[in-house]
Amino acid sequence: MPKYSVIVPVYNRPNEVSELLSTLVNQTFRDFEVIIVEDGSTLKSDSVIAEYESRLSIAYFIKENEGQGFARNHGFARAKGDYFIVFDSDCLIPPDYFQIVDTYLGSHAVDAFGGPDAAHPSFTTVQKAINQTMTSFFTTGGIRGGASHVGKYHPRSFNMGFSREVYEKTKGYIIPFMGEDMEFSTRLLKVGFESVLIPEAYVFHKRRTSPVKFFKQLMYFGRARINLSRFHASQVGLVHLFPLAFTLGLVVSFCLPIFFSDSLGFTGLIGYLFYLSIVFSESLMVNKSLTVAALTPVMTLLQMTGYATGLLYEGTRKLMGIDPNTRYIDLY
Repeated sequence: MPKYSVIVPVYNRPNEVSELLSTLVNQTFRDFEVIIVEDGSTLKSDSVIAEYESRLSIAYFIKENEGQGFARNHGFARAKGDYFIVFDSDCLIPPDYFQIVDTYLGSHAVDAFGGPDAAHPSFTTVQKAINQTMTSFFTTGGIRGGASHVGKYHPRSFNMGFSREVYEKTKGYIIPFMGEDMEFSTRLLKVGFESVLIPEAYVFHKRRTSPVKFFKQLMYFGRARINLSRFHASQVGLVHLFPLAFTLGLVVSFCLPIFFSDSLGFTGLIGYLFYLSIVFSESLMVNKSLTVAALTPVMTLLQMTGYATGLLYEGTRKLMGIDPNTRYIDLY
């Protein structure tokens, strides 16, 4: 039996699956199986799987479309390993990832774990700027969980691992999407399991490849945070409302010059420019690229406003009594 079972849900992304599997082939530690769950795709990955069957212990399942959370459950139920590791299909895995994880678990009694994400040298300028925005402490890196994270560590599904015991006690995901990984992480901590960040166990996360797609993704993340509050009210705090305060403050700052023609009217905009200059400077220092640094403030504005839009949209739906989870939670 393999020690680790890798579960990857996929929907219409055979190219991503191919890139992911090409990095798993090169792992220095090989005691793992790979489970690909096709979640009702019309563009299937069967030909890609066939290319790697002789080089990896790989299983391929096709199911009706329900969402990535239930696709992962489908994989969990068929996994053979002592530990389950979840990747997103748009991840690339460094060759020493499993060796790092196995070495850490060999000296630490850990129920659940996760690692950060990073930008691969082959990523486009936009992807690198997005990665910087999503991992920076000055944006939401601290909230999401990085080297310096806020509160207990909640693994995210792009890079998450946990023991078979965790799955047997929690039964996996209870909702298929919109915060399903945050709900799962919160619930496993509530039932008494411990979770840690392994900083060295990072993955290269490609994310969205255009500003428009990035904005939509962050809007989804904002909605997911509100959806999480339907299950765990304590998981929405003031720190998670920072993007909303940021966005409202930005709107007010643009309105002030209309009413105040003196320097007071531009105080807010000056403050935002100062903040964005910090974001720019950090990106330049980290990425050593003027182009990436110049794009990072733009992506930061999209991140904050997108997340805030999602918070407002789903928050309004919650106040109206609209619950997107009703037809799912009865299944588990």
